[in-house]
Amino acid sequence: MTNEQKQLVKATVPVLREHGVLLTTHFYNRMFQHNPELKNMFNMGNQQNSKQQTALAMAVLAYAENIEDPSVLLPVVGNIGHKHTSLDIRPEHYTIVGNHLIASIQEVLGEAASPELVDAWTIAYQQLALLMSGHEQGLYKKHTEQKGGWTGWRPFVVKQKVVESAEITSFYLYPADNGSVENHLPGQYISLRLFLPELQLLQPRQYSISSAPNGQYYRISVKREAGSPYPDGMISNRLHDYINPGDMVDLSAPAGTFVLNVASDSPKVFISGGVGQTPLLSMFEDLTSNKNINVPITWVHGCRNEEVHAFKDKINEITAVISNINQHIFYEQVKEEQNDKYEGWVDLEVLKDSILESETEYYICGPAPFIKKHYNFLIENGVQKSVIYFEEFGPASLQLN
Repeated sequence: MTNEQKQLVKATVPVLREHGVLLTTHFYNRMFQHNPELKNMFNMGNQQNSKQQTALAMAVLAYAENIEDPSVLLPVVGNIGHKHTSLDIRPEHYTIVGNHLIASIQEVLGEAASPELVDAWTIAYQQLALLMSGHEQGLYKKHTEQKGGWTGWRPFVVKQKVVESAEITSFYLYPADNGSVENHLPGQYISLRLFLPELQLLQPRQYSISSAPNGQYYRISVKREAGSPYPDGMISNRLHDYINPGDMVDLSAPAGTFVLNVASDSPKVFISGGVGQTPLLSMFEDLTSNKNINVPITWVHGCRNEEVHAFKDKINEITAVISNINQHIFYEQVKEEQNDKYEGWVDLEVLKDSILESETEYYICGPAPFIKKHYNFLIENGVQKSVIYFEEFGPASLQLN
C-alpha cells in the first residue's frame, strides 16, 4: 500500500467508530442474501444477538487504526485464525467475504466512498486476507502433522452421555473411524456441527474440551440453555434432548489460544463462573493426572446452587488426595448445612491473602462481566497482565490485555 492509501484507510476510523456495526450488519445481510450457503458455516445465533456484527466491527476498526503497522494485531490474528480453522474456513472464502465487504463500504458510505478510498480498502483487505489465510494454512498443516490430527470435519460417535448437574451434561466423543485423536492443549475447544431442523441449516458451535488430553476421545460438557430464543440455545438443547449414545456428530480439530502454560511450575489459580469451568477442568485434570504434582493449585468456582454445580464430586475426590489444592466454592443460594461454601457471587477480595502471591498464574473463564470484574481486581492488586489468561465464550468483545 502507498502512504496515501494508508492515510485514506485511517481517515475512515471516525466513521468506523460511530457506524461500524451498521456497516458490518449490512455486510452480513448482503453476504447471506447472495451466498446463502455460507449460513451453514456461521453461527446464526450470534447473527441474531448481534455479537458477530459487533466483533467484526471491532476487528475492522482495529485494522484501520493500525494499518501502518498491522504486526501489532498478531495476537488477534492468532485468535481469529484458530476460530476460522475450527470452522473449516479456506482461502476461497476470503474472496467471497472481500467482495461483499468492499461492496458494503460503497453502499453504506455512498458518495463518501470515492474510487480512491475503495481502491485503498480493497488493497488493505487483500493484505489482511493474505496474512490471515497464510496463518491459517500453517495451523492446518500442524494438525495434519500430529498423530490423530485432521482438517475439516470428521465424524465422531457419542459413546457416553453423562448428566453432571441439573443443567450440564457431558458427551464423550470417539472417532467413527476408530482411529486416534489429536492431543489437544488443555483449555482448547472443538467445533461441533449438527443439522438444525428449525433453520434447515447445518450449524457449528464451539465447545471447550473438558477432559485432559488422552489420544482417544474428547469430552464436552454442555449447559442446557432454558428458554433461549437464539439458535445457540437450540444447538445446546438439541444435544441434551436428541443426541444419545450411538449417534454421530461432526467435529473439527482442537483449536484455541487459551491454554495451560505447561512449561511453568508457577502456582495456578483457576477462576470460573457456571459452565465457564469447562476449559479449566481440562487444565485441572491434566495437572492432577500426576498424583505427585508439586504445583500449588487454587480452584475458585461460582454458580447458582449445588443442584447446578457440575463436577463437584470429581473435584472433591482429587482435592482429597492431593494436598496442595485449595478449593473455594461460591453459591448464590446456600443451604444452612453448607457451612463450607461462600454465599453470593465469586468475590476474590475474601481470598486475596491466599491467591495474591508472587509468580502465580491466573486463568479466568465465564461471562464477559465475570471476566472483567476479576481481571480488574487482579490488576488493581498488582498482578501483571502477562500472567492473567482469560477466555470469553462467543465472539470476542473484551479488550483487556
